[in-house]
Amino acid sequence: MGCPRAEKTSLVPPLRCRPRSLSASRPASALNRFAALPPSLLAFLFSPTPLGSSGQPCIPSPGAMAAVYRPGLRLSWHRLSPWCWSSHRGIQNLRVLSGDLGQLPAGVRDFVERSAHLCQPESVHVCDGSEAENTATLALLEQQGLIRKLPKYSNCWLARTDPKDVARVESKTVIVTPSQRDTVPLPAGGARGQLGNWMSPAEFQQAVDERFPGCMQGRTMYVLPFSMGPVGSPLSRIGVQLTDSAYVVASMRIMTRLGTPVLQALGDGDFVKCLHSVGQPLTWKGDPVSQWPCNPEKTLIGHVPDQREIVSFGSGYGGNSLLGKKCFALRIASRLARDEGWLAEHMLVLGITSPAGKKRYVAAAFPSACGKTNLAMMRPTLPGWKVECVGDDIAWMRFDSEGRLRAINPENGFFGVAPGTSAITNPNAMATIQSNTLFTNVAETSDGGVYWEGIDQPLPPDITVTSWLGKPWKPGDKEPCAHPNSRFCAPARQCPIMDPAWEAPEGVPIDAIIFGGRRPKGVPLVYEAFSWRHGVFVGSAMRSESTAAAEHKGKIIMHDPFAMRPFFGYNFGRYLEHWLSMEGHKGAQLPRIFHVNWFRRDEAGHFLWPGFGENSRVLDWICRRLEGEDSARETPIGLVPKEGALDLSGLKPIDTTQLFSLPKDFWEQEVRDIRSYLTEQVNQDLPKEVLAELEALEGRVHRM
Repeated sequence: MGCPRAEKTSLVPPLRCRPRSLSASRPASALNRFAALPPSLLAFLFSPTPLGSSGQPCIPSPGAMAAVYRPGLRLSWHRLSPWCWSSHRGIQNLRVLSGDLGQLPAGVRDFVERSAHLCQPESVHVCDGSEAENTATLALLEQQGLIRKLPKYSNCWLARTDPKDVARVESKTVIVTPSQRDTVPLPAGGARGQLGNWMSPAEFQQAVDERFPGCMQGRTMYVLPFSMGPVGSPLSRIGVQLTDSAYVVASMRIMTRLGTPVLQALGDGDFVKCLHSVGQPLTWKGDPVSQWPCNPEKTLIGHVPDQREIVSFGSGYGGNSLLGKKCFALRIASRLARDEGWLAEHMLVLGITSPAGKKRYVAAAFPSACGKTNLAMMRPTLPGWKVECVGDDIAWMRFDSEGRLRAINPENGFFGVAPGTSAITNPNAMATIQSNTLFTNVAETSDGGVYWEGIDQPLPPDITVTSWLGKPWKPGDKEPCAHPNSRFCAPARQCPIMDPAWEAPEGVPIDAIIFGGRRPKGVPLVYEAFSWRHGVFVGSAMRSESTAAAEHKGKIIMHDPFAMRPFFGYNFGRYLEHWLSMEGHKGAQLPRIFHVNWFRRDEAGHFLWPGFGENSRVLDWICRRLEGEDSARETPIGLVPKEGALDLSGLKPIDTTQLFSLPKDFWEQEVRDIRSYLTEQVNQDLPKEVLAELEALEGRVHRM
């Protein structure tokens, strides 16, 4: 019987129907069918080392590859591949540097076999997650010139990437589904969609076929079994990432629970398949700007939610290559969450304990540059209050048997933005990164330390600075010393205020959800939603000031619903429906929803609120509201603190009148902007409940 037709969205060739022996002869009927294929394609498929005379991979021409898709032939690269094995190309002949492929769970071994056949690595390394393995990985990266040791700290390292590979690439990040509307709403009037990028299965298949054959030649394929969340937790999920980047190995060991215990927990269970390549085989003859391997012209980050698969090509940067992070923990997980009745969100989780000993857990969603990590690691200024960190970036929340939403932090480390982090803004983060940390694209000091904008550390006169570009730098130079998106990657366990329950398998109970953004005008310091449904609307209407793209001047207010705009794994309208459905869960004890704005300014451009540790005063009011305290007054947009309800003791005078004012003209324009965005971008997929909340807000503002 012939091979079954491979799903068009499969990342790598299925081998279920391969011959009993990988070196068995091919059926004559199959060989006869190959006679119709162009010679260049045959050479590519069957040569043991498919290299041209230049040493580059012998990729067939588009015309040759088109022959594979001829209707009469009914073949594709994926359907041909089971017969492309020869005895000297079989998986059993790969050099295994570490681990035993035969001991892998059947599903993992099949994934490794198929991917190795497609990518053609020189060797395979199954990662066990041990300290010895990590030491060897870092030594290899240092030997390759990809990282430098920072002697000022304990086991800290600095990586400098290619200047073209410094951030997530939203334009090249896609969700692959049969129907476009499964991924994104169809905007009204032919407007450009802003809520994700869709790619058809056929287009995605072609993109994979153009990139992955032979992409790991000369490199090692690392097999990374990892758990998002504590190993064995009912809220956790397992993935297996295959990568040719040792930098990814070192980073994933920090950011996830990685290694042999994960394989033991997996057994024959399901896992998310993650395939990553820097896209630069060692046979490649390009001229990279730096030693950092990448292929920015071919970068593609694809997600196939129906099959729980992720593919990433051409970038070594964290958000594009650490596939457990945004790719798995948000894009794939948000789809898993919808299917299974839970939530995967771009949220911090913190525990806050009052002077009376009452502890609450809060989740909060803020867009970039709005202080998420600072809040998660806050040092309260209010006497007697204590904040402890569960996570600073991602929360997975599921109902328990009593109807409470419980959250875990699926990550194991912090991948934080360095610029702006200091002993003043985030002392706990600064304490966290003093050891076992991998820095990327920050500046280096001549005494073996790190430096960046906003670090608030004076430079001694005898210390010089080398910028992230490897050039001499001094204060006052036009160019920044660190890239604005430079990062630190540090183990969460090193944070001095990690919550005792941060790894509890059952998660922590969420009492409040906070949305927020950077709004210089019109939006008060804090307000409470009237209801769960109103809170969902507040999340959908989130907007934040952001540095605009190069073609714009100054700053603009960007829509970023739920702080998830770049991370939705499916249609945002259906995402809203899913949030609304939480209210219908049997016995649901839903968190209260709030909105905060630390960034309101006066007419002179000065911040009205001091922020940072003083934000504990807002959390104090939120906690008192959770206790049922009558400390709020109703406004058209929600419930704000009554006069005197915020504890401002010890602060310089605060203009609370301006801090909580609601200018009618501002809110009339805000309603128009929200309506325009939701009706244009979400269009026919906008839930009627959200539209009703918008119209109710419009009516209340009109009556102001």
